Amino acid sequence: MLPSNLRSPAENLFLLPSTSYSPSKHGIWISRNQSPRKRRRTTMSVETNVVSPQSGNRLYLGMDFGTSGARFALIDKEGDVCAEGKREYPLYKNHETIDWARSWKTTLFSLLEDVPNRYRHLVASISIDGTSATTLIVDSNTGQPLSKPLLYNESCPDALPLVKSVAPVNHTVCSASSTLCKLVSWWNSTDSSKESATLLHQADWLLWFLHGKLGVSDYNNALKVGYDPEIDSYPPWLLVQPYSQLLPHVKAPGTYIGYLKEDIRSQFGFPNDCIACTGTTDSIAAFLAARATLPGQAVTSLGSTLAIKLLSTNRIDDARFGVYSHRLDNMWLVGGASNTGGAVLRQIFTDEQLEELSKQINPMKSSPLDYYPLTSIGERFPEADPQMAPRLHPRPENDVEYLHGILESIARIEGKAYGLLKDLGATEVEEVFTAGGGSKNEKWRKIRERVLGLPVSRASQTEAAYGAALLALRGAQSSIQ
Repeated sequence: MLPSNLRSPAENLFLLPSTSYSPSKHGIWISRNQSPRKRRRTTMSVETNVVSPQSGNRLYLGMDFGTSGARFALIDKEGDVCAEGKREYPLYKNHETIDWARSWKTTLFSLLEDVPNRYRHLVASISIDGTSATTLIVDSNTGQPLSKPLLYNESCPDALPLVKSVAPVNHTVCSASSTLCKLVSWWNSTDSSKESATLLHQADWLLWFLHGKLGVSDYNNALKVGYDPEIDSYPPWLLVQPYSQLLPHVKAPGTYIGYLKEDIRSQFGFPNDCIACTGTTDSIAAFLAARATLPGQAVTSLGSTLAIKLLSTNRIDDARFGVYSHRLDNMWLVGGASNTGGAVLRQIFTDEQLEELSKQINPMKSSPLDYYPLTSIGERFPEADPQMAPRLHPRPENDVEYLHGILESIARIEGKAYGLLKDLGATEVEEVFTAGGGSKNEKWRKIRERVLGLPVSRASQTEAAYGAALLALRGAQSSIQ
């Protein structure tokens, strides 16, 4: 548990019971009872859900930048969704590689443009979540990347021995894909720009376009660069390193950063008092959206990858297994992220095939096929093995059997992950909520329920963008207290 001096009323808002209440009295936790919504489709791969807010009510905008695309959710203070949309990343090429920074920036401005005009003048605050450990080293004067972004699943094994030599044993940063390994790798491979460089995470960099203050992050994103959320600072062993000058200033998620820049306000029609708030990682945002509030409740995010978060009274960090704990007010979100997940399915099946084949699966029947579905070599959690090879053979002639085997194998990996957390001392999982695109597959939910031996349900809100919108609401409320 966190020491009492780290727990303030504002920081405890996320852990209030998920029942009906007065927002002005209790903070930002929203009732699970949502208003009915009508769906309409627009062009450019954008969907919007529209519910008209009460006249004059302020709105709160959250944006989620995941592995394959981005979404926005616009909510009112009751938690009702007034609009939402999605965009796939445009894949710009730069010397035969994808220019991810340009893709993300373009998508950010596309999502802002997708917010319905009639709502923009009501937006009080904006927050963004991004993929954990996606790292950018930027010029501290211009904000422009000094090298290509290092994605969440990219490893820097060259830096791992150096990181292990300064960090505590089995610390979260002692993984080749950690943000700190990426920073050290960059530091040791460049001879210039060190004096004018700043490290930012994906969400930090995108928020900078809105508020214009370089070098601000949150303690969820900063965890894998070595920030200690329990003492609310960078640890001494990190601050004495020469590259510590690149570390961003860290605030709690959903904290006021500043007003939107004038050019952003005028371009998109946001009000003069609209603020930007610190964000979080995509899996944390998905957890917030699900509104699990009790120890033993967990959220599995089934997106391109599989990420799990378990609400625990104990903090668990063990880099041997890719396990780490995020702070969530006065408790801990223990978990990790596997490289298995929906991206593997997309490599093999189309969306139409997944839908049709899933209908033919008997989820109560166990599959004899034993796979370890990965898109490429390397696994992070529940096994930290950069040399692990994908295992997707033998492939049966029947595609229904093949899909069944893959879905069940991913469920076994999920079960192994929760079992590992228990063995390491975390609160035992009792209930699992599901977020992400995979949450829509009812047959997969039943397979997972059988394999896990636990109640598994789809979260009432399944999109990380909704969790980011809750952070925006939190930041707006905290800024006026």
